[in-house]
Amino acid sequence: MLSFSRFARTSLLGLAIAAFPVIAQAADFDIDTAHTRVGFGVRHLMVSTVHGTFGKFTGAVVLDDQDVTKSKVNLEIDVASIDTREPKRDDHLRSPDFFDAAKFPKMTFKSTKVEKDGDGLKVTGDLTIKAITKPVVLKVGALSQEVKDPWGGTRRGTTASAKISRKDVGLTWNKALDGGSVVVGDEVAIELEVELVKKAPDAKKG
Repeated sequence: MLSFSRFARTSLLGLAIAAFPVIAQAADFDIDTAHTRVGFGVRHLMVSTVHGTFGKFTGAVVLDDQDVTKSKVNLEIDVASIDTREPKRDDHLRSPDFFDAAKFPKMTFKSTKVEKDGDGLKVTGDLTIKAITKPVVLKVGALSQEVKDPWGGTRRGTTASAKISRKDVGLTWNKALDGGSVVVGDEVAIELEVELVKKAPDAKKG
């Protein structure tokens, strides 16, 4: 039988453990390419906006809810998978005038800093296109809570956006028009809708 003093110590220890906040561990996620959209928009003739997507990409995210500054983002995109719903335009975008996909098949984004920004995050990282690397800031929306899918996986979702100058990353082709306008605008709006799936514990070891 436990003595009163031993019982008291045991009870107090149990209460202390129960009251102590659980420290959340950083979690590894893959970007679910089947439920993620990597898109962009750019002005055409300064009268409308052409929207496009990249169909092939991979990515990984480390989420640390306890300390978001320890979170990380990596994304690799196959530039030849560009799709603006116009084959001739897509071929031109793959050519040396723009992405030069044969010589530079991938573009990448690697985070260098993650900060809390209201309900969301501000993710600063290095964007590399055509061997040119420039800093870009992604404005990330509020992350959803974890959801269990029907197959036993754990998922979260968010959105992200940024604006860049295409000239800064070597996408300089253009044509001047009468009146001082141009065919393609310089500013590119990056638009991401992201679904993440948590890696299984044994997948982290590989």
